[in-house]
Amino acid sequence: MGSSCIPRLQKRDRPGEGDGPGSPGFKGESALAAEARWSAAVEFVEHVERAYAGLMAMAAANRETGLGGKLLYAGELDAAGRALMVAAHIAGAASLAATAEGAEQKQAVRDGVSDFLVNSLDEALRILKNQLRKRETVAVCVGFAPEAVEREMRERGVEPDLVREEIDGVGGEGIAESGGDSGSALVMWSVAAAPAQWLPKLDALAMECLPEDAWRERRWLRMAPRYLGRLTQGLRLLRCDEASADRFVQRVREQAANGEIRVAVDVKVRNGPDKGIAC
Repeated sequence: MGSSCIPRLQKRDRPGEGDGPGSPGFKGESALAAEARWSAAVEFVEHVERAYAGLMAMAAANRETGLGGKLLYAGELDAAGRALMVAAHIAGAASLAATAEGAEQKQAVRDGVSDFLVNSLDEALRILKNQLRKRETVAVCVGFAPEAVEREMRERGVEPDLVREEIDGVGGEGIAESGGDSGSALVMWSVAAAPAQWLPKLDALAMECLPEDAWRERRWLRMAPRYLGRLTQGLRLLRCDEASADRFVQRVREQAANGEIRVAVDVKVRNGPDKGIAC
């Protein structure tokens, strides 16, 4: 089954109108800029979702702590590294990355990708060891080139539990394009206004549509909004089975029709391994 777009449930504002990043832009932002920003947000959240799926397939995670107590080395803090660090947060792992680029360091902290920016591996390990002991997530960036940090890690016998090159869907050239298996659906939804009010309601609706044993999907729904950051605050994305996707679409339609949902909602569904979700 190929890509299918669910018709917009209500008339949706043009980019630049309203206050929801799902379709409007920031105040004074042009329609072109808003569309570019929205496309970047969609691309980033898809990258994070694929990295999350790869991480959760790497270890025997459990329902309560996910990958708590595991250390991921994400390598260079490039686009793939940023997605991996966010995915590690969602999965419950602690993560370490490195970059000598000052602009990348500052942007990672501003966006919430990295919790700490440190000047040495010693500082990074002090933070990581404490959080790993408590099986809590944390993201640390060392402000040096990855080659230097990796050399010191080898000299000191630091062995991460997970490394970038071993994670399915993530490689040295960036996030690989991967559409999932033929029995899965990728659902994306956004609202035209008041995302802080309406997105949690839609998230809860999506949660109700999942099977009880879909604990990886439930963890994603619960944790992803916390860690995806300002760039994607008006967007939700979920990979689930096709039956759950169909139930969610039907429930949204019903609640929009009976007035329980009083905002323009845009839902897109992609079934199977086709690339891309845009219509």
